[in-house]
Amino acid sequence: MNESGGLRLRRLQRPQVITDELPERRLKSSGTYSGRVFQVTLLSLGGFFLLPLLVVVFILESPINPEAFSLREPPLMKGCWEPNLKLRESQRLFEDQILGPESITNIGDVLYTGTADGQILKLIGRRILTVTRLGKPPCGSKEDEPVCGRPLGIRVGPNGTLFVADAYLGLFEVNPSTGEKTRLVAGGEVVGGRKLSFINDVTVTRDGKKLYFTDSSSRWQRRNYMQLIMEATADGRVLEFDTETKELTVIMDNLRFPNGIHLLPDEESVLVAETTMARIRRVHVAGLNKGGMDTFVENLPGFPDNIRPSSSGGYWVAMSAVRANPGFSLLDFLSQRPWIKKLIFKLFSPDVLVKFVPRYSLVAELHDGGICTRSFHDPNGLVVAYVSEVHEHAGSLYLGSFRSPYIAKLDLEAV
Repeated sequence: MNESGGLRLRRLQRPQVITDELPERRLKSSGTYSGRVFQVTLLSLGGFFLLPLLVVVFILESPINPEAFSLREPPLMKGCWEPNLKLRESQRLFEDQILGPESITNIGDVLYTGTADGQILKLIGRRILTVTRLGKPPCGSKEDEPVCGRPLGIRVGPNGTLFVADAYLGLFEVNPSTGEKTRLVAGGEVVGGRKLSFINDVTVTRDGKKLYFTDSSSRWQRRNYMQLIMEATADGRVLEFDTETKELTVIMDNLRFPNGIHLLPDEESVLVAETTMARIRRVHVAGLNKGGMDTFVENLPGFPDNIRPSSSGGYWVAMSAVRANPGFSLLDFLSQRPWIKKLIFKLFSPDVLVKFVPRYSLVAELHDGGICTRSFHDPNGLVVAYVSEVHEHAGSLYLGSFRSPYIAKLDLEAV
């Protein structure tokens, strides 16, 4: 092999420059690719979840059409309103044997109440007897209520019969001995151009000739009470029924969720809990001021339900939700923000919304001028929950509830 042949067989050795630049570029290129994949994935997921939300917010209609209204700053929880634990001294009666005993009355030592399954019950000692059923099965769900019935306010008339306000079926007179029932006013009846959609509470004159009752809304039924609270429209009324002439008359309208009602001793006016407005109104039903209205107490620290007499000449008022001060009240916050209410009802069901309202049971005794003389509390509703009424009998308070499976009894001497 000659020299020239050897040269042809040699590889050309080129100098190599060792540097970190190329690996950095590779890493940078790799990182950029991964970052782009991450960004695309994130945007895709964001669009996947955001698009339905935008559809809900901008396209779907809200089931409610709320109005903005103004509430004053709640009163400080001090003095008569000072928080305490006195309601926790209560004893639960008939626990898990009855459901939703909204209103309570008595004839002698026998208690009567209406429950969520449409029954009127007689409570004698530890026994539970069915007086009658206002509607018919099935019962047990909100969808069943219009047929099953939902008795709310209950009163004893002068002849020993019971007057019952059923949210769907109307006003009834019930014989507590025989169970015979007579419908006086039909639910859904059109009065003054509007339906009776949510009959709530009833009160009766001493002679039994006239009944006064609340129709909480002409738009919403009892099963839609959260929609009614959040919409806060003034479509509630107070009506009068004459048991002799059968005449049905609107006494006052344009109320925001009129709830509990109680006839004053002079029988010329009734107290009406205007729940949404956290106040109690005095509506004149007879005399020179008939058809007029003024305020009995304004700006309560809670949202009032039923009103019943106390043995000291005052009135017991039940409240199942409070406007804590100091603290935060969700319903106060939303009162002037109807757009948030609309959005909430687009995103959540009413059953979910109920869970966002903190439980706090408060009952108070009020006297003329709306002066609070004493109050009993159960923060978080640990013993007494969803309180709807306070019925005083024989030195004890019997506490009704629109949701709890019991009646609570508080011995006044113990507090």
